[in-house]
Amino acid sequence: MRILRVAQKAYPDVKGGGAYHVHAMSRDQAAMGHDVTVLTVRTDPEQPWLEERDGYTVVRYDPTITLLGNDLSSGVAQYLLEADDFDVIHAHSHLYFSTNLAALKSFLGDVPLAITNHGLYSQTAPEWVFDWYLKTAGRWTFNQADVVFCYTDVDRERLREFGVKSEIEVVSNGIDTERFAPDGPTSDLVDSDGPAVLFVGRLVEGKRPRTALEAMEGLLEHYPDATLYLFGDGSLRSELESYTRENNLEDAVEFVGSVPYDRMPDVYRSGDALLLPSRSEGMPRTVLEAMSTETPVVSSRLPQLVQLLPDGNETVEIGDVDGFTTGLTNVFDTQQADTGQLTNRETILEEHSWHQTATETTAALSRLVTEGRP
Repeated sequence: MRILRVAQKAYPDVKGGGAYHVHAMSRDQAAMGHDVTVLTVRTDPEQPWLEERDGYTVVRYDPTITLLGNDLSSGVAQYLLEADDFDVIHAHSHLYFSTNLAALKSFLGDVPLAITNHGLYSQTAPEWVFDWYLKTAGRWTFNQADVVFCYTDVDRERLREFGVKSEIEVVSNGIDTERFAPDGPTSDLVDSDGPAVLFVGRLVEGKRPRTALEAMEGLLEHYPDATLYLFGDGSLRSELESYTRENNLEDAVEFVGSVPYDRMPDVYRSGDALLLPSRSEGMPRTVLEAMSTETPVVSSRLPQLVQLLPDGNETVEIGDVDGFTTGLTNVFDTQQADTGQLTNRETILEEHSWHQTATETTAALSRLVTEGRP
C-alpha cells in the first residue's frame, strides 16, 4: 500500500504519546513493505522539508497561521489537494487543522480516509469548546472518514453520542512490552530516599499538574521523604515552579523536563507510582508504559482507565486533591505490606501490545483499499 499519514505532530519533532504513535506506526508499516509518507507541520525552521528516516518519508510544511494553538498550513492543504496517487490517507486526531483538511480531501476526492481518535478533548482548551466542536466541525470531520479507529469501546460509544455515522473499529492502543519491562536498568534522573512519584506529560491545563503538586503537600504528611518528579514541559512550568517555591516544596519536587523516549523505560522502573490527574485522555501511553513495568498507577477516574486498571492501582474523581493524596498513600502502604497483588504487566501483555496495534490497524487499512469506499 501507499499510505499517506497526516499528522499535525510527529516524533521526534514533538514529544508525546500521539506523536510517537505516528512514528512507530509508520516505521513498522514500512518494515512490513508498505510505502509510507508522513505529512506534518514544521515546528522548527531548521528542520528539512523532506526527510527519509526509519524506512518512511517525512514531508514538512511551515505553519501559515496559528489559531488557539492550532497551526494551519497552506502547504499541507496544497499537498493534500494534489495527493491522488496514494492508496489510503490515514489522519491522526480530529483536534487539528491537518485532519480537517484531510476530511475535506476525502469529501472532494476518491482516496479512502481513516482517522485515529487519540482522545476527544484537547489538553489546552476548555471542554465546552470541544463539546461545541464535536457537535459541528468535529462531527463532520469524523463523518468524512471511511473508518474511524478508537482505542476503547467507551470512545466508540461517545462518538456515536456526538452523531458520528462512519464505521468505527476499536483497536487497542499498544506499547513495546519488551522495552517497557520490569527488569532492566533504572534512571539516574530519579534519586529519592522515599517513595518516588512520577508525573509524565505536558505541563498544560488539561493534564492538571497543579493537582499533582497539591496532592504532594498532603502526601508529605504521611511520607515526608517522598519526591514528585515532573517529566515534561509546557506553558504552565513557570507558574508551577512559583507554586513550588511559595509552598516550600523545593525539596520534594523535581522539574526534570522532557526526556528522550528511549530513556523512559528506565524512568518507570525507578518510580514507585505514576500520577495521572488529567481531566481527559484517550488511552494514555504513560499509563500503559507504567503498567508494563509493574509501576502502580494513581489516575483520574476516567471510564476507560477504570475498566483497565486491576487491583493495586487507584482511580480518583477529577480534581479531588485529597483523593489523589489518599490514592498515593494507599499504593505506598500496600507496597510496604508487600501483598504482591499487582498484575499490571499481565493486563498489558494480553490487551495492549504494540505488535497487535500495528497489525490490526494495517489490516483494516488494507481492507479499506481492497474493498474500496462504501
